[in-house]
Amino acid sequence: MSEQKELTNCIFQKSWWLDAVAPGQWKSIEVEKGGEIFARMPVVLSSQLGRKISVMPLFTQVLGPCFKPLPGKESSVLSKEKELMTELIHQLSEVDYFKQRFHYSITNWLPFYWNKFEQTTRYTYVLEDISDPEEVWKNMQGNIRREIKKARSLMSISQSDDIELMWKFHCLNFENNSAPEGTLNDFKRVYKACKEHEAGQIFIANDESGKTVSALFIVWDEHAAYYLFGGTDDTFKNTGVFSFLMFEAIKFASTKTKAFDFEGSMIESIERFYRGFGATQKPYFHISRSRGVFKLLMTLKNLF
Repeated sequence: MSEQKELTNCIFQKSWWLDAVAPGQWKSIEVEKGGEIFARMPVVLSSQLGRKISVMPLFTQVLGPCFKPLPGKESSVLSKEKELMTELIHQLSEVDYFKQRFHYSITNWLPFYWNKFEQTTRYTYVLEDISDPEEVWKNMQGNIRREIKKARSLMSISQSDDIELMWKFHCLNFENNSAPEGTLNDFKRVYKACKEHEAGQIFIANDESGKTVSALFIVWDEHAAYYLFGGTDDTFKNTGVFSFLMFEAIKFASTKTKAFDFEGSMIESIERFYRGFGATQKPYFHISRSRGVFKLLMTLKNLF
């Protein structure tokens, strides 16, 4: 299947992205009728305890199913979606542990519920139209605008391809007895793929002495840009530099795509920051299923 015709609703479902984040570990389950793909769902497969499992790959916010646009009345569209989802689920019959986050465009998970999957609702924040950065600016909360104005007088923003520097700032978020997902080598592989497909960029903020004090990384496709990760030197966290950096990344993204997805957070302080940019709250589904020994292990985990 050519990349132009590949059925996706976000960058994370593209074959080249999955080749970078899960090389040799993923496949696309599909529903094909008359030589045409009507539904597609990428899954990453591995084995634990002698059984197949499917979990989210590195650096990947969402996956889930995507469908060819279905014409007709809502009742007939839902009926067709049920049929297509059920066929996708059937292809997961040998997977005993499944965990995915679905893109927020998927608003119907009933066929998964009927097939013994469970769901937890999470939230992201999305700027649905970034074509005019001035409108984005007007819709921001006052505190975010004040932070950006303050940082503008102290910092400068530029693009960078310094992968190791970006990874260093990303790791600043994991200093309290935790570790980042993946490794520097994983990020190098993903960044290389993004640059080959003109779909990713690092941004850095320097203070007046030229010292880099903050960095972030975004990716994009024809649907939206996504804030993947970033970090700031502790000494500069109250300067507004990250708000400034984020806004400059949004302005850049407005020349590449339609929307900007902050990728959400269930942490209250981070949620408040994203909401401050005037973004729209979008619920999305965390879908899971445990069977056999994995169901027992999850039960024990919940008990203890």
